[in-house]
Order: sequence, then C-alpha cells, then structure tokens
Amino acid sequence: MAPVLPLVLPLQPRIRLAQGLWLLSWLLAVAGGLTLLYSGHLQVQLWHLSTFLAPSCPFAALPRVALAAGAVALGTGLVGAGTSRASLDAAQYPPWRKVLGPLLVVGTAGGGGLLVLALGLALALPGSLDTGLEEGLGTALVHYKDTEVPGHCHAKRLLDELQLRHHCCGRHGYKDWFGVQWVSSRYLDPNDQDVVDRIQSNVEGLYLIDGVPFSCCNPHSPRPCLQSRLSDPHAHPLFDPRQPNLNLWAQGCHGVLLGHLQGLASTLGSMLAVTFLLQTLVLLGLRYLQTALEGLGGVIDGEGETQGYLFPSGLKDMLQTVWRQGGVAHRPAPEETPPEEAPPKEGPPEA
Repeated sequence: MAPVLPLVLPLQPRIRLAQGLWLLSWLLAVAGGLTLLYSGHLQVQLWHLSTFLAPSCPFAALPRVALAAGAVALGTGLVGAGTSRASLDAAQYPPWRKVLGPLLVVGTAGGGGLLVLALGLALALPGSLDTGLEEGLGTALVHYKDTEVPGHCHAKRLLDELQLRHHCCGRHGYKDWFGVQWVSSRYLDPNDQDVVDRIQSNVEGLYLIDGVPFSCCNPHSPRPCLQSRLSDPHAHPLFDPRQPNLNLWAQGCHGVLLGHLQGLASTLGSMLAVTFLLQTLVLLGLRYLQTALEGLGGVIDGEGETQGYLFPSGLKDMLQTVWRQGGVAHRPAPEETPPEEAPPKEGPPEA
C-alpha cells in the first residue's frame, strides 16, 4: 500500500521544516488572536445596534462563528509552535508526541470547518443587512415617541444617540420623520385647534408634522438649526429646501449603518481567509513532520533519510483496513467453509 503524497526528508530539510513551522505557527497564533479580537469588536457593535436590526436578521451569527474559529486557530498556532520547537530536541519531543495526533484531528475537522463556515458567512450574510436594517430602523422610528411604554422606553435615547454619533437622519433621509408621529401624545395640547386638525386629518389618528428631532441637526451649520415647517417655503425665508444639509444631516441612517457593518464584515472575511491559509500550511507541515519523525523513532537528527506523507495508504486501502478492524469482515458462507480435517488416528506404540 503506497502512502499518499510522500515526501523524502533528509536531515537538513527536516530541521528547516521544523524551524519554518515554528514561525508559521506563531503567525497563525497572531492571526487567530486578531480574528478573535475583531470578531469580538463586531459582536459588540451588533449589541449596540441590536435595536435597529430586525430580530430575524441572521447577520448576528457571523461574529459568533468567527469567535470560535479564531479561538481554535489561536490554540492551534500555540500548540503547533510548541510542538515544532520540541521536535528539534529528542528529549523534549516525547511529551508533545501524544499531543500532535489530536491537534491534527481537531485543527483539521474543528478549526478548518469553523473557518470555512465563518468565511462563507462573511461572504453571504452581509446581503441580509439591507432588509434587517430597513425593518429595524422603521420600527425604531415608530416607537420614538413611546418613552413611557415598557420595552420601548429607550428607543428615543438610542435613536438620538445613533443620529448624533453617525451623522445621519431618518431611515433614508430627514423626510422619513414626516410620515411618523415622533412627538409623544403627552406633550400635545388637546385644546389646540392645530393639533386637533392634524390628528383628524390623518386616517390613523396620528399627529404628523414636517419637522425632525433635534438629533438631526448639524452642529457645524453656520446658521441656527431649523427643525419645524421644513416643507413650507415661506416659513423660513433664508432656508433653501433644496439644500437641507446646511442644517440637517444629509444621509439616512440606513445607508450609513449598512456601509459601516458591511465594511466590518469585509475586513473580518479577509482576516478569516488569511487565518485559513496559515492554518492549512501549519497542519500540512505538522503532518509531514509527524510522519517523518515516526520513521526515526521521534529523533529529528536520526541517521538516513525518512519519508513524510499525508496518509499511510490510499483511500480505498484505508477504508478496507477500517472495515476489517471494525469486526465486520467478510464471513464465508456455510458452503464456502472448508471441511474440517479428521484428527489423525493414533497407531500402536512402537516397541
């Protein structure tokens, strides 16, 4: 049974392989640690923005899977660095010899699977942010006035902080505030005829105005912020409705948050791709180093050449070996069973 992808490794290539693996393992540990930190940063960002994302949006799964993949990559890099360094000394290698086999299995099946899954999520899930933000921001605008309603009492504060921090206004623009009642009913005078007329003119009985909250105001504007009667050209003689960015934030929060989160996901995807490449190289190198040292009894500077390989035999031979070792080998049928030989007859004892 011929081994799969054999590689002849004399003494000097074996030493260079161990030294190169030590360096690659530390690079993998650094990449895994950075992936761990960056995915944690994305997770914190999603916690802060959870109010503005629909609960059904699957994007939150990306940082969780990336956290697990980064942790496994970090552990693989640290153990790989220790193993490759210990392999240069015959006295230090035996304790690591027992760790190397489980490391290869966990790193390949667990770490590789998590990295591939996280990389796939980083490529596929950013598209779901559009719908999730559309629904979440729309709900947040509707509940802006519900400062005394349980479950929505923080919606006003969170939305004001969002607009001030990210320099945005409304969902797609400041006119989105014209279609929702953002002033709480407790601050409306029921005896004011203008209030009564606005409520009665709306089918749903909402108090709608052509104004925006204070958090939409641009503090860099050279003139005082105009928040009300924005659609009336005669209300503010010096205000040009065609240039609202002089007073208000021009961008909607949907586009700002979409670009922000997709940028984070793109950076995380690049880090996952680099981590996956490094982990693949480290695991392949450790496998060749392991099989080469097994042929020398665990001594890297043993005499003669040795052969490293990925698998001791082909896939077909490996499956047959596992099948036989599992106790399910082919049993001959009754007609195939050879007849038992009769025991030899004892003759008379010789004189």
